[in-house]
Amino acid sequence: MVAPENTVDPLPYRNLLDVTGERKGGTRMSLQRLPCCAPATGGGAPRPLHSPVPVITQYASADLIGAIVYEGHDPAADPAWATTGAPDRAAYGRWCGHMCGIACLRMALLHRDGTAPPLFRLLDGASRHGAYVRQDDGSVKGLIYAPFARYAAAAHGLGAEVAPELPTRRLVELLDAGRMVMASVSKEIRRPEADPPSRGGHLVLAVGHHAGRIHFRNPSGHTPEARRAVLPVERFGAFFAGRGVALDLAPPLGRPA
Repeated sequence: MVAPENTVDPLPYRNLLDVTGERKGGTRMSLQRLPCCAPATGGGAPRPLHSPVPVITQYASADLIGAIVYEGHDPAADPAWATTGAPDRAAYGRWCGHMCGIACLRMALLHRDGTAPPLFRLLDGASRHGAYVRQDDGSVKGLIYAPFARYAAAAHGLGAEVAPELPTRRLVELLDAGRMVMASVSKEIRRPEADPPSRGGHLVLAVGHHAGRIHFRNPSGHTPEARRAVLPVERFGAFFAGRGVALDLAPPLGRPA
């Protein structure tokens, strides 16, 4: 089943097996827990690829992304701006370029729960926790990982582990263990045939690893293929900044599996 972009997959998600291990030093999440969407396999190992995962873009209209990022189109002119939950067109235009991480969070919640708040409600909650900070010059600092992780846990029961030093090898291990990972990459990962001028500055949601390839959702992909993308591990690493946030998709505490 292929999920429409910026829509919700109408499927229930539930945990089929939950094996909880101890946290080392209170900071590391167990890698023995199956993700909530993975069926048990013959060997008891988790399925490494989360599916289905809806495509949610940080811009209201996915078909305008190419014009916005490469042709100077004003994002505030998007006729669908109100679908993001923005209070007005000006607020949408000011914030949409900063919401790649918020779009990743919404995709993860939709996958786990089948429902999620709109983008701007998530943005407001994350901002209240300090994940975004308005600077004196009007610019925005964020997404800041540590307060974002606290927000994800407090508001959504979503385990989020900040990984300031995350080698590509470790990223693959996390994906194989059932995590999703919000990975910091170059925005130009949407055109992977060319080497990026730098790494980092943008967040994509890595949803699995299979046969030496990383599957991910790109909130600012300019084509359907760029939004629902797959790259060899080595090529993904050329864009990857070696940091991110690992997400635990187990059901929140107090919710039946």
